[in-house]
Amino acid sequence: MTIQPSALPGFSASSELEELYHQLPADFLRTALAQETDRFDRYSIDACGLLLDYSRHLIDDYILEKLLSIATEADVSGAIEDQFTGAIINSTEQRAVLHSALRSLDNQEILVNGKDIKPDIYAAQEQMKNICQKIHSRAWSGYTGKPIRHVVNIGIGGSFLGLKVVTDALKPFRNGQITPHYVANIDPADITDELASLDPEETLFIIASKTFTTLETLSNANVARSWLLQKGLKESDLANHLIAVSCNISAAVAFGVAEENILPLWDWVGGRYSLWSSIGLIIALSIGYDNFEALLAGAGEMDEHFRSTPLNHNMPVIMALLGLWYRHWGGAQSHAVFSYDHGLRDLSNHLQQVDMESNGKSVQHNGKSVVSVTGPIIWGGAGTNDQHAYMQLLHQGTCTIPADFILPASSHTPVNDQHAWLFTNGLAQANALANGRSLEEVKAELEAAEKSAKDIEWLTPHKVVPGNRPSSILLCNSLTPKTLGAILALYEQKVFVQGVIWNINSFDQWGVELGKLLGKQLYPMIEGGDASKLDSSTRNIIERFRKVNA
Repeated sequence: MTIQPSALPGFSASSELEELYHQLPADFLRTALAQETDRFDRYSIDACGLLLDYSRHLIDDYILEKLLSIATEADVSGAIEDQFTGAIINSTEQRAVLHSALRSLDNQEILVNGKDIKPDIYAAQEQMKNICQKIHSRAWSGYTGKPIRHVVNIGIGGSFLGLKVVTDALKPFRNGQITPHYVANIDPADITDELASLDPEETLFIIASKTFTTLETLSNANVARSWLLQKGLKESDLANHLIAVSCNISAAVAFGVAEENILPLWDWVGGRYSLWSSIGLIIALSIGYDNFEALLAGAGEMDEHFRSTPLNHNMPVIMALLGLWYRHWGGAQSHAVFSYDHGLRDLSNHLQQVDMESNGKSVQHNGKSVVSVTGPIIWGGAGTNDQHAYMQLLHQGTCTIPADFILPASSHTPVNDQHAWLFTNGLAQANALANGRSLEEVKAELEAAEKSAKDIEWLTPHKVVPGNRPSSILLCNSLTPKTLGAILALYEQKVFVQGVIWNINSFDQWGVELGKLLGKQLYPMIEGGDASKLDSSTRNIIERFRKVNA
């Protein structure tokens, strides 16, 4: 397989874009921002409660036109319609991809295998709503009559990452009745830590597993079940403390879940998009079903924008093309996302799965190897913490790392002028990346500080910041359920567009499945089975484990 690290073969504008990128002057952004008084107007999009400012990118009108020609040539518009109308776009699993249907703003039917899925969606949402009403009104209580105060979601991957981001980000909207908890890792320390402070009389467990066979989830669910029984519950009491989200009704019932408390999942909802489905029950319980509906509505608005807006004003499309610009012609291997809101501190963890599990592929739809690089490494963190850590790499390192700064303009927990400082720091970082600090500016600063000529000569090269580093600002007035829904859908659809252009299936994850399969094969050997046929490296590691645990 021959991978061309920069070029994006097969598109008429590829060669020209290669030339255009390498012709960009080192002070392009500094000059453009200073001289183009309409730059913000040309390179910003205001939609769905979000403002995308992409004026700090290494583009001009001609470059953007060429990037958009790639989206046109790849028939991104047609692919968008295929997604929303239930076409089989997950080719290797022969599935439609319709998480967007869960947040659709209209009642128009959507057919999968000739059946309208909307009634099933509405029935599941009504079931979620009823459970929320029962628990919030205390009609559903623990086995001793105490109200449910703690809900523990047991699930991994898509049944954990996005859920936690949402309940953390929307903490100001929690109803005060329910505290959410999460157990994902099979590491016993995870569930042990969570259970230590909980009272079984007022704790409800949601077991989120489509097949009810996921190793990590079922292992932790069994620990939770045993904990309840050890604390005094009888088998007949378990139904008060267990909910399942699964397709495997018989297994969930055998585990102790009442059948009416098993919520459905569908194969047209991938795990990393499942927070919009019944998997999102813990969100609805934490912030109230009305706020969960607002989350869906925000995502639905972004979907409508994505589906109906011309490509040149389409927020997910523009973000996707900017990512391709740096991935292919700028040599960028990673993309950073910095959230200037404490509640969004783990957003990059969720986006890692949305992006890297989707587009970490090396085979096209037709089964042939890709001929260019595909998905970038996604990483990031919380402002302003990142400024005191890895932001140095973005400013003066040798890597091209485009970045997104997510900036809510107001805070739900204002204290003095701290939010203004937080916001200012995010904006300052974006400007510092774009403008840098020139040799002349450094010398002038040192001279103003009355440094000696020798010190100026010595310090100047160390203090120069090159600038010309690209970034986007994603601004919202306030982080609400609706704006958060729009943000999450924006990134999902951005990833989809990039997958379309790369001609890869963004909705399977066979690499993940291989790791699970090998784990099941190795486990019997860990427990004492015959390991003689394994390679020496694996066999010796297993022997060391056995020795330690003898």
